[in-house]
Amino acid sequence: MTIAHYLLAFLVTLGVLITVHELGHYWVARWSGVRILKFAVGFGRPIWKRMDRRGTEWVVAAIPLGGYVRMLDERDPDYQDRVTPTDVPFGTLHPRWRIAIALGGPGANFVLAVVAYWVLAVAGSTTLMPVLGVPGEGSPLAAVAGETPVAGMEIASIDGAPTRSWQEVTLALASRLGDSGEIVFGLREPGADRLRDVGVEVSDWQRGVSDPDIFGSLGIQPFQPAVIGMLEPGSPAERAGLRLWDRVERIDGQPIADWRALQKVVGGLGDAPVAITVARGGAVMDILVRAELRTMEDGERRVLGIGPVVNVVESGPLAAVPEAFASTWGTVASTLGLLKKMLTGKVSTANLSGPITISKVAGDSARAGWRYFVGVIAALSISLGILNLLPIPVLDGGHVIFAGAEWVRGKPLSERVQALGLQFGVVIVGGLMMLALFNDFSRILSG
Repeated sequence: MTIAHYLLAFLVTLGVLITVHELGHYWVARWSGVRILKFAVGFGRPIWKRMDRRGTEWVVAAIPLGGYVRMLDERDPDYQDRVTPTDVPFGTLHPRWRIAIALGGPGANFVLAVVAYWVLAVAGSTTLMPVLGVPGEGSPLAAVAGETPVAGMEIASIDGAPTRSWQEVTLALASRLGDSGEIVFGLREPGADRLRDVGVEVSDWQRGVSDPDIFGSLGIQPFQPAVIGMLEPGSPAERAGLRLWDRVERIDGQPIADWRALQKVVGGLGDAPVAITVARGGAVMDILVRAELRTMEDGERRVLGIGPVVNVVESGPLAAVPEAFASTWGTVASTLGLLKKMLTGKVSTANLSGPITISKVAGDSARAGWRYFVGVIAALSISLGILNLLPIPVLDGGHVIFAGAEWVRGKPLSERVQALGLQFGVVIVGGLMMLALFNDFSRILSG
């Protein structure tokens, strides 16, 4: 993937997130009755602008690292030149309206995440089933594997939360970084219903590590077993009598270790039938199958019409609504948990990412498919919403604090206090941006 593709994915991602955030401020401000002078996405020199019939200037600027909604305010130098008898200045609004306007941006980011997760739930997805290989030697999983074999088992849940893909396994484990205690893996045979809980003890797990090895430190080895998880109707495999959840042990006498080995052997088969040895329900049997020659995107090759074990997740439009809210809340809880651990030192601040890492993640996800890209948009939108809710002046959370204090006191905070707060906020936010950029460059240099 070229730098141009990464840049384009980065611009699209930031453009969507910033536009939705500022639209949240815009619509709540409209409801309050205040006059909106400008809606801007980006900073610096405008590359596009127009004036609407309400007198609001819409601008897209050259530097896409933020945006703003400018409202009529009696504190502006040109206020007297702009105000009309029917205008409502921002400063005259009741504090509850100013709080609502400040919360509108983060709220819009959370709404975007809900919509994105709803789209993903309705569209459905097919993901590789998270199946364990042989645990790493001397690892926590290896310690329990002697009493309870785990190799070849599906990770169906972690600490009670369902895990239908390796991505969900990663997110569930990331929420436990820096913890001590027991991580409970819900394991089962692929295709089985009965779940078996396996507890793995950790102590200050990966606490303060700049690049935590979530899988390796526990001994998790992702594995793609040679188990038939998909069976194409009318395929050579189905016609021969192969079934779902058959475990392929040998092909023409050649041992099969995993799905990759199975694909390699099948691709090299000839036109003659071969004996495929499968394990099914405690029995082992040989089934004669003739591989079929097909023209694929990468050329001709032999196929049986089978696929690996996967999880197919799909919901109707109504059923997807609670799933979307649950996914959003799960990501919010995970993000807040990681933020808390970062503040307490359980998770290293080296994990804080800046625009370079975001562009890479956006580009990689766009290349992987639209579902991955939409999922990244949802996660980043939640992160942006949470970041802006932090009680730091210059951020939305800081505006909420100022307006809330005015509401309680019955009068605004002094200009001196507000100015000091803004200076403090600029230092904090600027420091965070510098740290994020430093982390980005450190990853580049170490990678």
